[in-house]
Amino acid sequence: MRASIFLTLAASALAIAGAVHATETSPVTADVAADRTADLETAVTAPGRDAADVALDGSRSPAEVLAFMGLETGDAVLDIFAGGGYYSEILARAVGPDGSVIAVNPPQFVSSEQSKEKWASVTARQPNVTMVPSQLPDYKPAENSVDFAMLHLIYHDFYWQSEKFKFDRMDPAAVLANLYAGMKPGGVVAVIDHVGVPGDTRAVVEKTHRIDPATARADFLKAGFVLDGESEMFINADDDLETNVFDPAVRGKTSRFVMRFRKPG
Repeated sequence: MRASIFLTLAASALAIAGAVHATETSPVTADVAADRTADLETAVTAPGRDAADVALDGSRSPAEVLAFMGLETGDAVLDIFAGGGYYSEILARAVGPDGSVIAVNPPQFVSSEQSKEKWASVTARQPNVTMVPSQLPDYKPAENSVDFAMLHLIYHDFYWQSEKFKFDRMDPAAVLANLYAGMKPGGVVAVIDHVGVPGDTRAVVEKTHRIDPATARADFLKAGFVLDGESEMFINADDDLETNVFDPAVRGKTSRFVMRFRKPG
């Protein structure tokens, strides 16, 4: 069931985003594609979201991303390292009252009063969102419980460590093993991240907070996922891949890869 709908939405994303390289294709009516895209646009544009989050929509194209990824109404969603809940709120709106979103954040990043207030506002607007403070390697979703997982601009952090931010070195393979176990057969993992140069991954991440797409792809394949599609919707040929993503010269304009993985089932 999920796989067939998934292919339908992939075709929708092709129409929206342009250059998409999917490993599978399926015929789809324009009406079906348009209906789902409209639903996702409504989830993004309906009033109530924080103004600072809305300001990010132009550079993040969330409706197009979620159409490509194949998010479905009623999905049980896991938003990993959810930050301030930008995607958590949109995902919760899109999956509807029969769906749910668990947003996981390392505790040290959500301990400030500002962060607590932000998350209180998100969960007040969207009661189907639950924010769980947990270090990423410690969080283990229930086996075969997740339909859709979002990793937005954070996979590179699986290779990051910081004494200042109390962010310990982790084993990406161990975190992905927990994620794989938690995904339902046929479940989707959406990965968007800043394009980095090849080389020593931890060194590249430390310098730029980017990651080589080939590294991310290989890690997920090794964990047992299959690559179900890729999109070039955020490729920026003018981006300097050696520049840290927080540099004002490139912030919000980085070249980003978009990959859709699936747990076989």
